[in-house]
Amino acid sequence: MMKLPYAAVLTAALALSGAVQAQSVNQREGRQQQRIDQGVTSGRLTAGEAVRDERQQGRIEATEARMRANNDGHLNGNQRSRLESRQNRASTHIYNSKHNGRHY
Repeated sequence: MMKLPYAAVLTAALALSGAVQAQSVNQREGRQQQRIDQGVTSGRLTAGEAVRDERQQGRIEATEARMRANNDGHLNGNQRSRLESRQNRASTHIYNSKHNGRHY
């Protein structure tokens, strides 16, 4: 069994962790968009509600892009936390829009 230096193992773990976290952010964005699309398809979201929710997602994605641009393509823990908080609020807005009794 080959012994790897501690630094090599730590570097590999951090690289993998960053890739998984980036994927997680992108997956969340994709799931939010699917929820909006499903709401439109089912008629639970009006066109105006969908536009508003999609604009909110667009602002979150633009913020993420700025954060990554200012940090060599990466997000630090604070940035990731801020994006997650914004996605949580957006998720609540999508839910409320889909369950407010308005249909088109």
